Amino acid sequence: MRWVREGAAAGQARQRPVTGRSWLASPVSVLVLGGLLLVLIAVDAPLAGLAHQSINASSGSLPVWSTGAIGALGVVLAWRRPRNPLGWMFLAAAVFGTLSEDASFYTVADYRLHHGGLPLGWVAVLAQPGWAPTIVLAGVAVLLFPDGALPSPRWRPMLWVYLALAGLWMAGAEAASIGAVAGHDIRVDSSGGLLGLGSTTGQYGWFGVVEDVFFPVLAACWLAALAAQAISYRRSSGERRQQLKWLLTGSVIAGTGLMLSLSGLSDLAGTVLAVALPASMGVAIFKYRLYEVDRIISRTLAYVIVTGLLVGVYAGLVLLATRVLSFHSTVAVAAATLGAAALFNPLRQRVQLRVDRRFNRARYNADQMVAAFAARLKDAVDLDPVRDDLASVVQQALEPAHLSVWMSRPS
Repeated sequence: MRWVREGAAAGQARQRPVTGRSWLASPVSVLVLGGLLLVLIAVDAPLAGLAHQSINASSGSLPVWSTGAIGALGVVLAWRRPRNPLGWMFLAAAVFGTLSEDASFYTVADYRLHHGGLPLGWVAVLAQPGWAPTIVLAGVAVLLFPDGALPSPRWRPMLWVYLALAGLWMAGAEAASIGAVAGHDIRVDSSGGLLGLGSTTGQYGWFGVVEDVFFPVLAACWLAALAAQAISYRRSSGERRQQLKWLLTGSVIAGTGLMLSLSGLSDLAGTVLAVALPASMGVAIFKYRLYEVDRIISRTLAYVIVTGLLVGVYAGLVLLATRVLSFHSTVAVAAATLGAAALFNPLRQRVQLRVDRRFNRARYNADQMVAAFAARLKDAVDLDPVRDDLASVVQQALEPAHLSVWMSRPS
């Protein structure tokens, strides 16, 4: 299937299919892949129990409840927008990710707990590198957002370079698994991956070298894809601009989750936040409540800033009370908690006002109009000017399609 863009006025573009409907992009394909994903999800919990592991444990990939959410989004997108490849990418990424986690649990159960006594363990070893296509598809999805077309033809060489390197990397991961199965030398770590696969020395040292080359390229391609979308955002307007706001907002949230996960602060928070990127892309593609992104951005920024300030105030009060004033630690913690709680609401209001002024200007202007109207209302004595003023404020703040003001006069 091939897509082209037409119409670039004001930085906007729309796509149109130039080929007939493919049998691959059909409801039957959606049902088959969706059914396969459901089966893989259903067996995940029993396999985790067989491996004596938590269902949240995985081989560096997202746990099954997370890939299940991404898969559900992929099913809806592929069903409703079959010509948009992003839905199929989400669905394929979920299938590969869930297959990888199932295989990881089974390889742990077979080769670590039962010493190779379970049937078809070698199949699980071959299926375990399913995390690789999941990672590769994530980068392509960002670049092709929102309609499955490249931002411009200039990006086509970069896409082919990325796919070629990704193909070598995925082939290397699978070759290592095939070599281990053929050599009857299968040793796995606690996450189900081949032991020593990520090292640059030893039996799989060659693959470690491949990864050292691929991952910087992968990161560069992801950043380039985001940069392309950011540039497109600056040149766009209207609906397209709102779609790109959703993408960039989801990318920031997912990036925060990734940093939390890599730093070891919170794997669960990292996993939850990682779903923000495909979820935001789905909202933008379906254009569901598209124009609420400004409110989401302003609220997210406000609470992040307030949380950071309160953590700093809390830590400062604790240090002041324990180190300078020599209070007991319990008293210091209680006082710091009460101080942070007392500061929360006034601090949130002030921060929200400043964030709205910069990132949610429509709401900020509307609040200012309402405040000015309330101030004028205090001195008003005649109903007719009040009615006209009210209608003017509502029209400017909300821009309704129709406006009527009904006022009851005393008989």
